[in-house]
Amino acid sequence: MMRNNNHRDTVIEVKGLKKLFGSFTAVDGVSFEVKRGEIFGFLGPNGSGKTTTIRMLLGLLPPSEGTALVLQHDIQRQSRMIRSRLGYMSQKFTLYNDLTVEENLLFYGRAYGLRNKRLKDRIQYVLEMADLKGREHETPPKLSGGWRQRLALGAAILHEPDIVFLDEPTAGVDPLSRRAFWDLLYEISAQGTTIFVTTHYMDEAEHCENLAFIYYGGLIAQGAPGDIKTEHLPGDVVQITPVNATSALAVLNDAQASGMLGDALDINLYGAQIHILTHQAETTRQRVIDTLDHAGERYSDVDVIPPSLEDAFIRLVQAQH
Repeated sequence: MMRNNNHRDTVIEVKGLKKLFGSFTAVDGVSFEVKRGEIFGFLGPNGSGKTTTIRMLLGLLPPSEGTALVLQHDIQRQSRMIRSRLGYMSQKFTLYNDLTVEENLLFYGRAYGLRNKRLKDRIQYVLEMADLKGREHETPPKLSGGWRQRLALGAAILHEPDIVFLDEPTAGVDPLSRRAFWDLLYEISAQGTTIFVTTHYMDEAEHCENLAFIYYGGLIAQGAPGDIKTEHLPGDVVQITPVNATSALAVLNDAQASGMLGDALDINLYGAQIHILTHQAETTRQRVIDTLDHAGERYSDVDVIPPSLEDAFIRLVQAQH
C-alpha cells in the first residue's frame, strides 16, 4: 500500500541540476523532490543520465549548474556531513569475491564505522533479512545473481542510512529474484528508509510511489505512476498479438493513414505485440479485427487493456521527437 506523501518532509530537493562533460550535456537542468520514507523511481534508458544524477547527489561529482539539498545539506559544500547517512548499491554489486558473505559484511560494516555489538547485530539482521543464513561462509562467485544482489543490498543498509541509492539493482537477475528483491525494498521502506532507485524496467516502476522519467538528460514527466498514465494516456489500449508483428504493424499503419481505424491515436510495437491507443476501445478493436482479417493477417488475440507506464513512456518519447 502506498503512503500519503503530503505530510512527509523532503529529503532530496533538486533544482536545475546540470552536468557537462566538455561539450556533452549528461544531465540537463533537472528538478524534482523526494519525500522521506518513499520509494522514488528514476526511470530512463541506458545513457539517459540516471547514474550521473546519483553520483552528483552522493557528492561524488560536482554539478556544472543548479543546486541540490540532500537531508537539508548542500551536495557541493556539505557532502562530507551526509555521506555516513547514505547508502549506495551500484550496478555491478561492489562485493569482494575473495571474501565470504560474512567477511564482506564485516568489511563494509567497519568501513561505515560500526563496531562490537552493533556491528554483530546488524550483520545478523542483514543475514536474516536477505535470507542468507547458512551461506555466511560462501564467497559471492558461488552465489546466484539473486543472492549476490541481496548481499549487496544488505551491505548498503548495514549502517541504517536515511537514504539508500540503488543504481539499476535488478539488471541481469531473473524475474523471481527481482520480485523477491522488491519485497525487501518494501520492508526497508516501511521502516522509514528513503529508497531512490534507478531502473529501465517499467513493471518495477509501477511499484514506486513517485517517478521521474529522464530522457537524454532531461526530465519528460514526473509524478505518481497513476497520475502519469492519466495525464499522458487519454484512453485505453487495444492489444494485438499477431503471428507476424512486423507485417501486421504495416497493415495497421496503412489502415490508420486511410482513416479506417477511427480515432486510433498511436500504433506501436510492444515486444511481440502491437498497442493502439484509442478513445473508443471497442470500436477500434472491431476495426482492427476487420482490417487484419481482410488483409489475411493471422493473430491469436485482440484485447482491450488498461494503459501501462511503458505505453506512457513511448508516447512521451515520441513527443520529444
